[in-house]
Amino acid sequence: MAQQKLKTTAVIDGFYTTSVDKMLDTIAVQCKLRIIYDPDMVRQYSVTNHFFNEKVKDVLADICKSNGLRYWVEPDQSIYIIRWPEDVNRLKRMANSKQEVVRIVANPVSVRIDRSAVAEKQIPFTVSGRVIDHATGESLPSAIVKVRHSSMSTSTNADGYFTLLNVPSDTCVLDVNYIGYQPDVYALSQSKNRKDIVIGLFTSVKSLNEVEIKDKRSENVMSTDKRRVSVLQISPSKLEELPNIGEKDILRSFQLMPGISASNESSSGAYVRGGTPDQNLVLFDGFTVYQVDHLYGFFSAFNSNAVKDVTLYKGGFSAKYGGRLSSVTDIVGKEGNSKETTLAGDLSLLSANVFLEKPLNDKSTLLLAYRRSYQGPLYNKIFNKFNSSTTVASGPGGNRAGGPPGMGGGFGGGGATVTVPSSSFYDLNAKYTYAPDDKNRFSWSIYQGNDNLDNSRDITLPSFISSSGGSISNTDKTTYGNLGSSLKWSRRWNTKLYSNTLLSYSTYHSDRDNSNTITIKDANGDDQNVSNGTFEKNNLKDFSLKSDWELQLSGKSKLLFGAFASRQNVSYENSQNDTSTLINQHAKALTGGAYAELELNPTERLQIKPGLRETYYDQTGKLYTEPRLSATYTLTDRLTLKASTGKFYQFTNRVIKEDILAGSRDFWVLSNGSTIPVSSANHYIAGLSYETDRFLIDVEGYYKKLDNLSEYSQRQTGRRMDVSSLEEHFYNGSGYTRGVEFLLQKTQGKYTGWVSYTLSKAVNNFDVYGGDFPASQDTRHEFKLVNLYRYGNWTFSATWIFATGKPYTAPLTSYTINDYAGNSHTFLTISAKNGERMPAYHRLDAAATYDLIKIDSRKTGSIGFSLFNIYNRSNLWYKQYSVVNNQVITSNVNYLGFTPNITLSLKWK
Repeated sequence: MAQQKLKTTAVIDGFYTTSVDKMLDTIAVQCKLRIIYDPDMVRQYSVTNHFFNEKVKDVLADICKSNGLRYWVEPDQSIYIIRWPEDVNRLKRMANSKQEVVRIVANPVSVRIDRSAVAEKQIPFTVSGRVIDHATGESLPSAIVKVRHSSMSTSTNADGYFTLLNVPSDTCVLDVNYIGYQPDVYALSQSKNRKDIVIGLFTSVKSLNEVEIKDKRSENVMSTDKRRVSVLQISPSKLEELPNIGEKDILRSFQLMPGISASNESSSGAYVRGGTPDQNLVLFDGFTVYQVDHLYGFFSAFNSNAVKDVTLYKGGFSAKYGGRLSSVTDIVGKEGNSKETTLAGDLSLLSANVFLEKPLNDKSTLLLAYRRSYQGPLYNKIFNKFNSSTTVASGPGGNRAGGPPGMGGGFGGGGATVTVPSSSFYDLNAKYTYAPDDKNRFSWSIYQGNDNLDNSRDITLPSFISSSGGSISNTDKTTYGNLGSSLKWSRRWNTKLYSNTLLSYSTYHSDRDNSNTITIKDANGDDQNVSNGTFEKNNLKDFSLKSDWELQLSGKSKLLFGAFASRQNVSYENSQNDTSTLINQHAKALTGGAYAELELNPTERLQIKPGLRETYYDQTGKLYTEPRLSATYTLTDRLTLKASTGKFYQFTNRVIKEDILAGSRDFWVLSNGSTIPVSSANHYIAGLSYETDRFLIDVEGYYKKLDNLSEYSQRQTGRRMDVSSLEEHFYNGSGYTRGVEFLLQKTQGKYTGWVSYTLSKAVNNFDVYGGDFPASQDTRHEFKLVNLYRYGNWTFSATWIFATGKPYTAPLTSYTINDYAGNSHTFLTISAKNGERMPAYHRLDAAATYDLIKIDSRKTGSIGFSLFNIYNRSNLWYKQYSVVNNQVITSNVNYLGFTPNITLSLKWK
């Protein structure tokens, strides 16, 4: 502990049982010292100790150590009682301004109690209560509550409640931790904890330079819980510290951790351990969100100002969750400030964001958040980038089209002109919370988001294709969005039983016009137009009801159980040339079932979680059994072993539509047990965590076996080129993913961050494609370096990402066949399925954030500067192909190059 010497010979003698504030007052009077502290901070702590003529500095050290506090001595011998270094300057300013919340001991009263007066029967007791945000009253889910000097610990549920049974009577302190907040302690005693306790945590702020305490633990942006398998937790309040292209992004921040691909700039969706985004269940306040990004993936669909907590399960997840093969992202929205009205907003070069938190009365709160994009220089740059392309070509005879521009024989020049984009997005969050008493809580949450994207462009044909000139006018317009809402009732029946019942509704829609008009001048100089294209509509509606229960059986066991039911309606329409309907699907399905899971701690070092989930699916009339099991074993205080396995089924799939020319697209469908079977996965995960005072090393290996995967394709029958010769096919296959993840994280100090590396392989097996081939999301090597440095109110960050290229299928050559009528038709020779590889992906980002903080440590805003893709790497997004006059026209669409941004965030109260 860094502190100056306390120059006094005074001693303390006697037995004291009292609160810390009264004990400090007593010391100040007896020893004639000037002690400065925040009474609200220390009042909750207590002292129970017998001092035998001990020096004051030893007594203060003992009191502070027992209650998670520290003391700092100024040269004038003023003593400051603090939690963290930043408290010293705060107390100084507040003391100088004579604010009432700071107590400078002047005429205190000492409390001295004889040992015989406090004797009581020493028996184990039960501790229960809630963990909340001290400033806003928001409940904090997944906070860790641990009994000091024991192995007893638990985590808070969705409403911040916790229960600890059979707490040893000789234990007097709880340690409470939550990512993004300062760790706290709470003093226990049998007499004062007969009712539920409320523990308020303070948000973490940056360290000041004047004070350095060596054992201070920094609260990181990302947390890896060594006692849970494949679980990541993020602090939305600290996202602004990471580099970003638009705003602080919840889902994209997870991409900086191992096992989650970071080379997909065009999607905030999670590619987790070789899985696809549709295999990741995304929940927001209990309802499913089917589209998770805005603006080609540069924005998450979730406004971070409306989010309280985010947890991502990378695999082997609890029996509580189902319906997906790979992972779960569980997002909990803010309830709203229950203590005072807060109005805040963010303004960047891409969008404006405003939110309001307001207590309606002492029992209810309201939160509103609205975000909308607007046209500006950076916004236009994004669209100009994606509306332009590099065009190359190959003719008959085997010339290659598919590599980077300028490679391969027979490539010709071509250009693209940009149409003026008129695209935008918005999203809205609203949440009303009502707590009539200490046992019941009701909330109504609603979310709506919508995108209108225009990726249309004009391509000038190379001269060797049409000497008289010509062009391709490509229309690519998409409208998509989500609407979701949930009504939740949670009740704490007693200290051991808790329930959470949810009624939800969620919809998704996507409409796309992808058509081409090819214009070529004939011999007479007249324009000849040929039009073709596809028009797609995809709609999904989801009505769900579920009830989750928690029963604390004993101090070493907890039972989680519940039931669920959902009704889904899905439609998909695909027509060509706006006249011929290729697909017109309408399906409905009913899913229902129940689950149960035990959390067992048979010994202090071993934790086991066996679970079982049963699901009935009416489209197949079958019952699907999903056993789950996870376990952790603490070999030492620093080394933990962990493993999990389980069976998982998915009934709603976003199948890939193979389209060699226009690029792969996908759409949502329901499994029907025949052409689209119910897909399944088996997870096998094992790993270890080693944690020191400053570092965390985490290693996990995984193997995931996939069955009944589906892919959609259109096939032409015969040699006719008209629409009626096209047939739709759903191909079925299997696959597997395997890999190993390494994480080295620095968790303390002004400089923090992590290094991660993932070695993985994702393989699909479809008979129609000849067996095994790399999955489209296969990335063999991925390396990420994240650096964070805090200096005063400044935070500097830099990230570097490297990933090997993903596979794709390309047309290799074109050839012409004359039919019986003498008409010629052009066909393509296609590479092996995903037989080609994109170039390697890498980029460097950096950011600097300055926090605007009041003297009482309240944050009122920030200014953020970010630099995306600093060295202007041209990373390839995808390729498009067109066939004109027996020539293959290749259009390479790249991701963004160097892009700066600035974001101003302000909060008014």
